[in-house]
Amino acid sequence: MPCLYITTNLNLEGVDTDPIFADTTKAVASIIGKPEHFVMVILKGSVPISFNGNKEAAAYAEIVSMGGINTEVKRKLIATLGAIMQDKLSIPKARFFLKVFDTTATAARPISKM
Repeated sequence: MPCLYITTNLNLEGVDTDPIFADTTKAVASIIGKPEHFVMVILKGSVPISFNGNKEAAAYAEIVSMGGINTEVKRKLIATLGAIMQDKLSIPKARFFLKVFDTTATAARPISKM
C-alpha cells in the first residue's frame, strides 16, 4: 500500500483539495503499478517550511511503498507530483522535494552479524 504524505506551507483552508487527492492517487497508482484503492494520500497545509532561505510557497512529500520503486519510478514520481503541485497549488517544481522509500529494499539486504 503506497502512502504519499504531502506537507506544504500554504494555507489550504477554502482550497478545493479533491482534485489534488484524485490526481496524486491516480499518478502514484499508475507510476508504481498498484491499484488506486491501495494508495493513501495525506495532505497537510500551514506547516512552517523554509526552503532556500525563504518561506515562499513550498512542499515536502514522502512516499513509502512496499515494492514497485526503482530509479525510473523515482524520476517519474518527482516529475509528475511536482507538476501536480505546480498546477493545483502554484508551488514551483523547484520548491517541491520528494523523499522516496521502498520498504522491501531494506528487507532484501543481508543483515551483518558480528
